[in-house]
Amino acid sequence: MKLDSMDVARASIEIAMTSSRSIEDQKISQLKDKGVKGAAVDIGGNLINSIPKIIERAIIASRRSGIIKESHVHDGAVAGATREAIMQVASKANGLNVGGKIGIARYKEHLSVTIFMSIGLLHLNEVVIGLGHRALPDV
Repeated sequence: MKLDSMDVARASIEIAMTSSRSIEDQKISQLKDKGVKGAAVDIGGNLINSIPKIIERAIIASRRSGIIKESHVHDGAVAGATREAIMQVASKANGLNVGGKIGIARYKEHLSVTIFMSIGLLHLNEVVIGLGHRALPDV
């Protein structure tokens, strides 16, 4: 079965939207059966101040799960896709606290990073999603 960028984006969204660690592990395992590598990272705090830490955590999770190799090209692809996803949600979260998850998926040359989070303001929460995609040589 050949998957394309839409399938990989869908996989990263599904990982990011899981509600517990056990469901997350189950989803990543299901995707692995299709040849898709996946990882997830919880995030929280002030979004704008946390951008460098969020990107770093996405890179580390990608390395640990075997999504990427330890190289500046692979690190840059994850960092770029993560930054793109952050920028898609940043205008709504400017100066506010957020909580959520990053889902990362890769199939061959397709890499997708999704940020799914809640932006808190008192008891009024906004839910947002951002997605970034990069192409990498197949490992």
